Amino acid sequence: MASTYTESTAGTQLLDHPVEAEPFRHRLPRQARTGAPLLGVTAMTAALGATGLATAPAQAAPAPAPVTATDGASDGLLAADPGLALAARILQQADGQRTTTEESARLAAAQEAEAKHADRQAGAATTAAAAGSPAAAGSTADRSAPALPLTGYRLTEQYAPAGAHWAHLHTGLDFAARTGTPVTAVTGGTVTAAGWSGAHGYRVVQTLPDGTEVWYCHLSRIAAASGPVAPGTVLGAVGATGSATTPHLHLEVRPAGGAPVDPLPWLQQLGLQP
Repeated sequence: MASTYTESTAGTQLLDHPVEAEPFRHRLPRQARTGAPLLGVTAMTAALGATGLATAPAQAAPAPAPVTATDGASDGLLAADPGLALAARILQQADGQRTTTEESARLAAAQEAEAKHADRQAGAATTAAAAGSPAAAGSTADRSAPALPLTGYRLTEQYAPAGAHWAHLHTGLDFAARTGTPVTAVTGGTVTAAGWSGAHGYRVVQTLPDGTEVWYCHLSRIAAASGPVAPGTVLGAVGATGSATTPHLHLEVRPAGGAPVDPLPWLQQLGLQP
């Protein structure tokens, strides 16, 4: 009985005070270090190779293209950092493209301006020719020397010709020319009258400083209606208005605004020979 009690008491103690066992831990056996530790990429490659994961050698990335720098510090920085080298190369290419674009735009603008200038000159020349400017007539408006009233003419009638063609005295000189040929002032003076004048057609009257009047008749149009004019100033254009039957300029010279005289001697006194 005593034996039984003892075993029962021992069993109760074991139940009331369980013995704590040391927890189970997984431990790897320590390995002896035989050499220097592997570092960086070399250590990783060796570890992968030891476990069988590294099956192929790593391929090196292509080296970036060289970038031109302005100093030694920039060269070292770009060489040390491939990203900076690539960014510098992209910026260099962008600058080159921008420079090319700006130069092309500048050349295009210059060519356009030159073309517009040529168009303006051509338009001015066309307008001058149509308007009978001194440039078109081969003379200049600011010259001081007397000049014949037109170019490209043919003298067809003299002052007071004889014959049945004229019922009355022919009062001037006739310069035959194409319709629209510019008619210019023979000498300096002032336009005192311009407009329609019956048998004279469209007429411009120029009064000289000495009072002499010069009449330009049978014009197809009038360019100067009033005001001072210099030798060579365009007064109008050749026509066949009034009593004229063919295009020509009828030129009359009237001293002091009176009766007409022969224009030929008067022109010769100015050094002009029609």
